[in-house]
Amino acid sequence: MKLLRFGTAGQERPGALDTQGRVRDLSGVVADIDGATLSDEALAKLRAVDLDTLPLAPADVRYGPCVGKVGKFLCIGLNYADHAAESGLPIPEEPVLFTKATSAIVGPNDTVLKPRGSTKLDWEVELGVVIGKTASYVDEADAEAHIAGYCVINDVSERAFQLERGGTWDKGKGCDTFGPIGPWLVTRDEVADPANLKMWLKVNGKTFQDGSTATMIFKPAFIVAYLSRFMTLQPGDVISTGTPPGVGLGQRPEVYLDVGDVMELGIEGLGQQRQVVAQA
Repeated sequence: MKLLRFGTAGQERPGALDTQGRVRDLSGVVADIDGATLSDEALAKLRAVDLDTLPLAPADVRYGPCVGKVGKFLCIGLNYADHAAESGLPIPEEPVLFTKATSAIVGPNDTVLKPRGSTKLDWEVELGVVIGKTASYVDEADAEAHIAGYCVINDVSERAFQLERGGTWDKGKGCDTFGPIGPWLVTRDEVADPANLKMWLKVNGKTFQDGSTATMIFKPAFIVAYLSRFMTLQPGDVISTGTPPGVGLGQRPEVYLDVGDVMELGIEGLGQQRQVVAQA
């Protein structure tokens, strides 16, 4: 299934794509697409619904973040060897963990705001993992069963805030609108191999990132098992698993986003996003 949320920001309704790619309204079936509806049992009930009997959403409807009420927004840094190299940083021996504020979460095509004082606004197409079952000290072999599905994430970053302002990376990662998620949450049964998906990102029509999840250092199941050693992962938590090379920081000379720039990005089978940069 391709689950989604649609409508005005803050008032999104749950939905799903039918076989013709149209948005069907699930609000008569579930209250939202969130942790409460992401267990295997709840997803099985949704699969049993005849989508063709449900109301259609307007054709031009806004897509919201594909997961609501996100409890934790966790991110893995430097998870592609070639991205670590372009960043001038060593390949990590263990996953590098940081967090994005949940207030950064927006829809896949919403405006991205350039923060006041920003000088190095950057992009990162990433595979998102959405937790469907509580995970605490799980083994890697069992970790996939704790994943509800996958989605596209743009890990928007402000490099000066991240790397030049002291402390951890979080200051450059959690600004408002820095977490576009969606358009869809694709359930794990429809993603044959999450570690072998093409991914890409363009700025103003120019391709900067053209990679694959195949070059991830730490794969999704390992990441879930690893993180579950340090904290309990709960249904609806989102993990952004790192980016391939081609970010603005890695260009020579470096290239950063400015007001009016347009980002387009996507991952094979998981949909596409488009954001325009505006001033905060």
